[in-house]
Amino acid sequence: MVLIITLNPLLERRFYYNQVTLNNVNRSGKVKYQAGGKGINVARQLKRLGIDSHNLIFSGGSNGKTLRDLLRKENLNFTSVHIEDQTREAAVIISNNDKKIFSFFSNNPIISKDEIQSLKNLISKVIVNCEIMVISGSSPTEESSELVEFAISLANKLDKVSICDYYGKNLNEVFNLAPTVVHNNYEELERYLNLTLNNEEAILDLLQLLYSKGIKRAYLTNGEKEFYAQNFDYVYKIYPPSVDSFDSTGCGDAFVAGLIYGWKVGDVFEHSLKFSTALASANSTTSEVCNIELNQFEQLIDQVRVEQIGKKIKLIDDSPTSY
Repeated sequence: MVLIITLNPLLERRFYYNQVTLNNVNRSGKVKYQAGGKGINVARQLKRLGIDSHNLIFSGGSNGKTLRDLLRKENLNFTSVHIEDQTREAAVIISNNDKKIFSFFSNNPIISKDEIQSLKNLISKVIVNCEIMVISGSSPTEESSELVEFAISLANKLDKVSICDYYGKNLNEVFNLAPTVVHNNYEELERYLNLTLNNEEAILDLLQLLYSKGIKRAYLTNGEKEFYAQNFDYVYKIYPPSVDSFDSTGCGDAFVAGLIYGWKVGDVFEHSLKFSTALASANSTTSEVCNIELNQFEQLIDQVRVEQIGKKIKLIDDSPTSY
């Protein structure tokens, strides 16, 4: 089972227009409600790839009720810890003709100590039966960020694969706990680790630092540009395919879903890289978030270029021979 923890889920009100004109009244838009938040996005994309997950969330108020109804409608399994505050919400305005997105978010909810403890108790029960635990997104409050460290420590203790796609003030402390896999974009790393990733040497130094902490796989992405990954002490530079992008929202989540898919099916590392990169690129071509079917991006996989840097893996030809 794949367990996904989303500490800050989101209720999206998505407004679709042919053309949005700012500083004017825009009418006759199509409105759609959708469950959001990084972990929910990962779960939705995994569902499209044929992999079910179980999701742990906070939810509260009328927004929380609507969010839970939407998750049930999508057949995304979840358990929710009730909070007294409202689940956060966003208005997402899509202008189709010029491919522009405008997003407006409410404040994060306040999470009490008792609510934090309730989710800790829930994680302790559910994680026992999972193979892979995923933590996606940020924490709604500084106090609730302790849940990330708690979950990773517990996963390590129980010998579970932990995938951490998290950002926050305690990011360095989280890395020190050595989750199995980490994924971050450059902006998150520069902001929360107080460093600059403006050249390859700095990036390779960071990858080596992460490996020295015991992190087995690290993926440092940079939007549509080339990026870097590390599998133990082997480093790769990845060149995504060229696509006609619409919206980057959820591309990192689609990438993580691709990594989980590769892990579940036993894919080799380099092909898993290509698969995940192609999936993220396909996601960028639509205004929908993590709703890509397998046949929508298969043709992009061969367009992803992976280049090994530094230490090389020795390939042994073990095919049978006859004399």
